[in-house]
Amino acid sequence: MDRPLSGVRVLDCGVYHAGPGGLAILGDLGAEVIKLEQPGTGDPIRLLQSVGSIPLEMPGNRNIFFEGANRNKKSVTVDLNTEKGKEILRRLVACSDVFMTNMRRQAVEKLGISYPALSEINPRLIYATVSAFGSEGPDRDRGGFDYQGQARSGLMYSMGEEGTPPVVCQFGIIDQATAITVSHNIIAALYMREKTGKGQEIRISILGASMFLLYFNILMTHMMGIEVPRHKRAGEHPMRNYYKCADGRWLMMTLTPPGRHWGPLCRALGRPELEKDPRFDTEKKRFENREVLVGILDAIFAERPLDEWLRVFGEYDLFCCGVNRVSELHHDPQVAANGYMVDFEHPILGRVKIPGYPAHFSNGRAGTVSAAPDLGEHTEEVLAGLCGFTNEEIARMRKEGVI
Repeated sequence: MDRPLSGVRVLDCGVYHAGPGGLAILGDLGAEVIKLEQPGTGDPIRLLQSVGSIPLEMPGNRNIFFEGANRNKKSVTVDLNTEKGKEILRRLVACSDVFMTNMRRQAVEKLGISYPALSEINPRLIYATVSAFGSEGPDRDRGGFDYQGQARSGLMYSMGEEGTPPVVCQFGIIDQATAITVSHNIIAALYMREKTGKGQEIRISILGASMFLLYFNILMTHMMGIEVPRHKRAGEHPMRNYYKCADGRWLMMTLTPPGRHWGPLCRALGRPELEKDPRFDTEKKRFENREVLVGILDAIFAERPLDEWLRVFGEYDLFCCGVNRVSELHHDPQVAANGYMVDFEHPILGRVKIPGYPAHFSNGRAGTVSAAPDLGEHTEEVLAGLCGFTNEEIARMRKEGVI
């Protein structure tokens, strides 16, 4: 079956994940993605051995962060500080659909790879820039990573319980949200180009993506004047909460609207008498006495293992699921049945499990087709096949350090 973006060519002139990760998604959808890297060193993410306490090194001198951000890509080494390197870029831009960079504005202007410069070469070019805080305002030239997105957007005060310090979520959640935003908007711009024939520049930021992820929290605060409280288990609605089962695993349930589900919940729990208990026989009372009710439910859920509760809740059509650790996902039969984790043949690791593409096409296919490339692995292929350089020219540029 066809891949949705087959025939689209993308140039990646970015580093780390917020930005390049979005182009990996376009590669999942079938785009040809060519990553431009500095000869000898490449994307700095290749050299990261760890992020804090999180190890990144893999066998074969590979790096898990680079793997995730650069799957499906071809690597071309080219020194854009040289005139011959700029000529390579011009030839690639002329035959490409998309160009993406997350370099800061000063570096972009120094290298001569701004949108005005590249759109002169290819007026149909979709040019995407990714910044930390947005292209306007006093902090437009400041750099930033995932943590800055979590911090500045309000996300760190949206997780954890009330009274605890701000909470950081590991690992790369806002980088990935930014990557998804990049892919989404590039596809929208490509569709717009199909209608108008015109290319354009699109601007994305880590801050903007993080705030869009918090859409409803922000909407409630600024439209209703209500800052959404952090979840406090004992003080949250008992029917929109999570409970520890006899085997130490947790069950999360969301029973909305509560009034309709209160009776079935009591019967599923084997406590039908709770339905008419005067402390809980109205929705208002259940919420007013939530700490007491959460305590009662804690004791009940501790009587049976998770799988037994899931079976019983299924009989009463009560919305719930187990709380998985990431390490448990590949054992979840629903994850496996929908291809949310898939087998992948890695050139170094052999057969491994990786995240599958989260959507399915009835007349197409999507997903990872190749591992992240070695540095410069596709330089000669691309320069000869797309740029029209001869073998002698390529050899001379390699000797001169251009590639």
